[in-house]
Amino acid sequence: MDTHTDFHQAAVIDTIGRHLATAPFPTTPDGYRRLLEWMRLHGDVLAVGVEGTGAYGSELARFLRANEVTVVDVDRPDRKARRINGKSDSTLPHRRPWAETRGSRGADLGV
Repeated sequence: MDTHTDFHQAAVIDTIGRHLATAPFPTTPDGYRRLLEWMRLHGDVLAVGVEGTGAYGSELARFLRANEVTVVDVDRPDRKARRINGKSDSTLPHRRPWAETRGSRGADLGV
């Protein structure tokens, strides 16, 4: 989940890392509800990687935990790597969570 002030860019990946879907959602209670419903349309939600659980993603993280979803705090991508490879909000969310679930940079925030 790539978090922003007015919207969060979400991506769904399966258990072997295949990108299934990407969509933006507003940072409102209704947006969080629609986001969770959308994720569940793609299958069981095992965990959600959220960038900025202490900042832009804090309300979303609280909402997900309240709905019994495991939240993993995802570190912001390395700035040097972003400069070299570029950053696209539409594609970035499905790349980072896969790395996070493989043990690279992140902390499990539990349910």
